Amino acid sequence: MKKAVIVIFAFIFNFSFAQKIDKINHNGSSISIEYLLQNYLQILSVSGNEKEAGDFIKNICKENGLHISDFGKENGNYNFAASIFPLSSKKPNIIFLNHIDVVPELENSARTLDLGSIDKGIIYGRGAIDNKGAAMMQLYSIIQFLHNGDLKNSKYNITFLSVSCEETQCAGGVQFVIDNYLDLLNPAVVIGEGPSEITTLIGGDFKHPIFGISVAHKRSFWLKLELESNNNAHGSITPLNYSNKELVVSLSKLTKKKNKVIFNDLNIGFLKALAEHKKGMEKMILKHPKLFKPVFIPQLRKEPELFALFSNTITLTNLYTNSNAYNEIASKTGAYLDCRLLPNTDENEFLEMIRKRLDNDDIKITIINQMPTTKHSQVDNLFYKNLSSSISKKFPSATTLPLMMPNYNDLGAFRALNIPAYASIPVYLTREQVESIHGEDEHIPIKALYTGAEVYYNFLVKMESEHTSDSQ
Repeated sequence: MKKAVIVIFAFIFNFSFAQKIDKINHNGSSISIEYLLQNYLQILSVSGNEKEAGDFIKNICKENGLHISDFGKENGNYNFAASIFPLSSKKPNIIFLNHIDVVPELENSARTLDLGSIDKGIIYGRGAIDNKGAAMMQLYSIIQFLHNGDLKNSKYNITFLSVSCEETQCAGGVQFVIDNYLDLLNPAVVIGEGPSEITTLIGGDFKHPIFGISVAHKRSFWLKLELESNNNAHGSITPLNYSNKELVVSLSKLTKKKNKVIFNDLNIGFLKALAEHKKGMEKMILKHPKLFKPVFIPQLRKEPELFALFSNTITLTNLYTNSNAYNEIASKTGAYLDCRLLPNTDENEFLEMIRKRLDNDDIKITIINQMPTTKHSQVDNLFYKNLSSSISKKFPSATTLPLMMPNYNDLGAFRALNIPAYASIPVYLTREQVESIHGEDEHIPIKALYTGAEVYYNFLVKMESEHTSDSQ
């Protein structure tokens, strides 16, 4: 689509916000947020191959007057900070965290549109939401905040922090940055990707929209199971026991067992907040879920997205053998489990439960990825309150609430150090749009890009205005 038409979309979708701010500079001209995202999406940046896309977005930051600090400049270790003030100023830092990488396409991709295509106000491409689209909301708000205000006496620095390999959690991404540059970054708070408006995902009848702000997350606990046998033989004669059969039997025992429902302060608080939007018996059950467990839990199990907030989940993600032949019995069989643990879960106890369910001492279990234990971020500070009120300003009828995310992202590395970290993409997305994440035709409405940018912008204005009023 021609650039002029793209700019018209921005004008139609967000007149008031677009009128009070400048656009982003690029190659001597100003461009709209969707035109910038379109270019960014067209540079495919699968985990471990972030440099080209990283160079592109870093140059945008330079052209718009942000101070660049490089934290690795190679594929798999490409990270940079783009700040309003140099990091050497040591001002407390409001960090907007995002990742450059995207998940790879499948071998037989079903993608129907080119990366960066725009159709009927929707922009398509791997990363349109996760995380390039959300990153453009962040960057747009920071650049407009820089251009629109007199910030010489600002208490805070504001930083756009882009990192590698969030999708694969490699050693060269956010953990590398924290291990080597945390003192230089001096984070006061970190804001990253998280939930959009949540009623479209929950389903049911809600009178008002609800925006969740993630203050905690489940931890990744990835396991490899492996079983060896001496029955490497022709498939025409079936042994009494062999690795494929034994592992499948054990996995069946593991996955058929229902996972225990665990209540904690965050998920109970989430239910009580939902109860305020309901009536009658439904409201009563949500306000007192423990009292109504026989009714509540069977219904909860029917909703995987909600159930994940109340349980340690176990997902069988892959199976493999050491044989590719159709008529040969493999001598080694393996499987991968993607387990996600609630914050207070003891890993050793969980691992022992896995062993008991498998009921086979010959299965070797290896921990291949284990995220650190973290505490949830508090909600009684200016960062959370101003983010919440900025959402309410844009959506006056909406309520906000703190919640826990079922997935792990790079914010966890900061939460592990007790640095306040909040996750939110403060926009309306349909269930279909959310489910497109990591899919062949991931997509986001152009209107949402401006909405999210405006909320983040208002958050920065609130942080600055409160500092200014305190100093007068």
